[in-house]
Amino acid sequence: MPLIITVILVALAFTYINGFHDTANSIATVVSTKVLTPRQAVLLAAVMNLVGALYGSAVAATIASGLVDAKVATMPVLICSLLGAIAWSLLTWWLGLPSSSSHALVGGMCGACLAAAHNNWSVIIWSIPGQNHWWEGKGILWKVIVPMMLSPVLGFVIGFIVMGLLYFILRGWRPVTVSRTFDKLQLLSSAYMGFSHGTNDAQKTMGIIALALAAATGSGVFAGLPHWLDFLNTPTPAAGQVLHIAVWIKVLCALTMCAGTAAGGWRIIRTLGHKMVKLQPVQGFAAETTGATVLLVAAQFGMPVSTTHAITASIMGVGCAKGFNALKFSVVERILWAWVLTLPASALVAYALVKIAEAIGWM
Repeated sequence: MPLIITVILVALAFTYINGFHDTANSIATVVSTKVLTPRQAVLLAAVMNLVGALYGSAVAATIASGLVDAKVATMPVLICSLLGAIAWSLLTWWLGLPSSSSHALVGGMCGACLAAAHNNWSVIIWSIPGQNHWWEGKGILWKVIVPMMLSPVLGFVIGFIVMGLLYFILRGWRPVTVSRTFDKLQLLSSAYMGFSHGTNDAQKTMGIIALALAAATGSGVFAGLPHWLDFLNTPTPAAGQVLHIAVWIKVLCALTMCAGTAAGGWRIIRTLGHKMVKLQPVQGFAAETTGATVLLVAAQFGMPVSTTHAITASIMGVGCAKGFNALKFSVVERILWAWVLTLPASALVAYALVKIAEAIGWM
């Protein structure tokens, strides 16, 4: 029982860190355009994160039963997975790099499970093709790698197109009219971004907690508990089925992410909203609308994509619509390196933690 409590607490710690790490992604544009103050933007993002987190559970189901062999994902392994993801997320937050908490979590799970299985790569679910379309497939390839490549590309291209269309439509407008109009519209796009962030990121930890509870139920940990704790019992789903996510898990993770969001992430806000490209309200509206749409569509298909990738690429696309010289490529290069390193780095940290745990007799 102490182990399951530890897993839940560490999972919630990751959710909290994800909240303030990725808060910057959902509010950087609205802060940098000065439509809202940082305090107002954080409050808006926190509320919309909470609403979004309670919407659907497809991403949570993917994390719980679609990436690694659930039999290997024991309590100590899940703890090491989460600690690996937390370590990388905190390092990139400290450096001000908008890396992906989502991919840090996936990398941590893969690295920890691989170490626990003594380098048996079959514990990682690589690819289960869909019957009709690629997005119906399961495994790392279809749920992580392909969306990881597509989401920033779509964010960049759609952001470029949306901003280009807005430049064409608004070419006869007075600058003061454009500014006043999109000051108001960016409130909607920022709320939309916060909602979409909640639909994707908060669900990832829900999946971890559900996976831990299923493992504990299967091993008989909850057998002697009083009836009022029956809500902890989470039967392992049959082959071909997904793990349903209990309402109390959704609420707990949603509130934790909301609290983390309220803590803010000003280092990354400065990178996205000021250092990478200078944004006006109309550009902020285009970037947020694009990034939020990419996230929401991915969540519907159970794809744990990166909020960071979506909004950062959208900002790049919007900036390039103005002219490629609007981007600061030195900052873009640092961000790209963080993207490339996230999966392997978090996997290595989690792998090492499992080996250390084995060496000291904890596993």
